[in-house]
Amino acid sequence: MYTTRGQAIFDDRHDAGRRLAAELAEYRDRSVVVLAIPNGGVLVALEVAGALSARLDLVISRRIPMPLKPEAGLGAVADDGTIILNEEVVKRTGLSQQQIEYEASRMRAEIKQRSIVYQGEWPLVKVNGRTVILIDDGLASGFTMMAAVKSVRRRQPKEIVVAVPVASAMALKNIEKVADKVVACTTGFAPKFYVSDFYRYWHNVSDDEVLRLLRGWHERHLWRD
Repeated sequence: MYTTRGQAIFDDRHDAGRRLAAELAEYRDRSVVVLAIPNGGVLVALEVAGALSARLDLVISRRIPMPLKPEAGLGAVADDGTIILNEEVVKRTGLSQQQIEYEASRMRAEIKQRSIVYQGEWPLVKVNGRTVILIDDGLASGFTMMAAVKSVRRRQPKEIVVAVPVASAMALKNIEKVADKVVACTTGFAPKFYVSDFYRYWHNVSDDEVLRLLRGWHERHLWRD
């Protein structure tokens, strides 16, 4: 864990989740499913789902890393295999379709393992005909969320609301093209955008932490449909 410097607005992800929940108060006690993108998005989503009395589940979406430069992304892939590519980046790299597919297949394999770990204990929540609120702890480019939106859309929800504590202006522009509604507590306009800069206390959330939190959630909400 470390303290970020810069334009810190939220204490941590739990604080961000509580503030985001206030922005989503209109959805309280409605037929809503909150879907979190792990790992960091789970901590935010727990606060939102609790405040809205909503069902909680996961949608796993991961950035497709660029070969030899893994901190950069070619796009993203979701847990049902849905892929969104950043066409501008792909064009600049000059990568072949085979190279792109290789990187995407690596991420699919990782997502499959994570799905087994995360979803093995609980049944998948049905979203058809319901409002889905998709949550992450922040959006830099938006491609990971775009893949999640496209994936969830195939499950025929009533509407998809993307809700995040913070997003770059570019990410919001991307997400507005695919979601029915976008809610963000704050927007970043700096040329170099880092989600962590908006949190005073930031840490990399482990799989063990996610599982511990999800187990606690399900134990407290066994009575719900």
